[in-house]
Amino acid sequence: MADLNELSAQEIGRRLKLARENAGIRQEDAAQIIGMSRPTLVSIEKGMRRVRIQEIQILARHYGISVNALLRREAVHTDLMPRFRKLQDAEDKDSTEAIRQFNDLIKADVELENTLGIERRRNYPPERGINEGDVISLAEKHAKELRDWIGIGVGPIADIFSVIDSGLGIRLYQRRLSPNSKIAGLFTYDEAVGACIFLNANHPLPRRVQSAAHELGHFYGTRHNPEVLEEHENFLSRDERYANAFGRAFLAPAESFADSFRQLKAITGKITRRLIVLLSQQYNISRQACTLRLEDLGLAKKGTWAWFENNGGITEEHVREVLGEMANRPDPAKHDADRVISQRMSLMAHAAWKRELLSEGQLAELLRVGRVEMRRIIDQIELEERETDGLLKLPE
Repeated sequence: MADLNELSAQEIGRRLKLARENAGIRQEDAAQIIGMSRPTLVSIEKGMRRVRIQEIQILARHYGISVNALLRREAVHTDLMPRFRKLQDAEDKDSTEAIRQFNDLIKADVELENTLGIERRRNYPPERGINEGDVISLAEKHAKELRDWIGIGVGPIADIFSVIDSGLGIRLYQRRLSPNSKIAGLFTYDEAVGACIFLNANHPLPRRVQSAAHELGHFYGTRHNPEVLEEHENFLSRDERYANAFGRAFLAPAESFADSFRQLKAITGKITRRLIVLLSQQYNISRQACTLRLEDLGLAKKGTWAWFENNGGITEEHVREVLGEMANRPDPAKHDADRVISQRMSLMAHAAWKRELLSEGQLAELLRVGRVEMRRIIDQIELEERETDGLLKLPE
């Protein structure tokens, strides 16, 4: 069992409060569970009164968490729900599901890193702010600034996910939500864990690329404001209009995108479906995002995308006719999302188990999977390691 003396009363109280809130239990009910008054429980949660191990055991059982998970020194106890709740007039099941999954992923990721002594490199530019000025102009300017900061020039971005994860050190999670979920993405920032982005892996690659660039706008312009990105939002706040414009400008910089467009139009003579397919493929964006960007830059008439939609659209069939086999772009993140636990999390879990830092049961609880599934993942990686052990014996 974890040592109660390793943590301060304030930290234990904070963890107990978060566990209670995650379990949806009121203070009055929790106080009744351990036979004390509500003010006494409040004192415990504030760290003013040291909690006894027997009280922790009873509360943990009712909160659905182990004592070990509560008291492990490396454990991360954070709850995103309150900060996201401030954004919404009413809590809905889609947002709640996404936020819970996002929260669980962050906690597991950071705790495994802490346990293994892995330090994530952050390459964060300063937060810019968008309180003054035209948000569209700011978005164009800021998108160029961030590209310069990362050093990726003005051309198409081959893999925005690597730019976010490796280039900036932002935690990026792509996992599946319920089939009918309207959530496209989430963003949050916390000093302890850094910036984090969640993308709905059910969505096709071009849509996730656009969602990722949108969330990157929140990171650069309004970092301390958490954000829920929903499909087909009707009301667009200043922050949302900025993030939308930033995403398009970041993926398709005005100068190079316009040059690419003009080169194609010099051949086609007009804006055709084929032109949109080729240009969107070149910049790794959706046909809709491509057309709307042309409208933004005055290179296409306002309403061009609406015209396409009302006249048969630009379908996957059109794309296959133009691109052939090139239409099938690889999407490794979607394959990774089909796993119960991502490849990276699986490797960290195995390493923690191998070094006897966390038990199978502790890992199963942390990653919210069954013991049998956790054993299967560990066995699979163990088998792969045994098969490659012979490489170590090869002469140099």
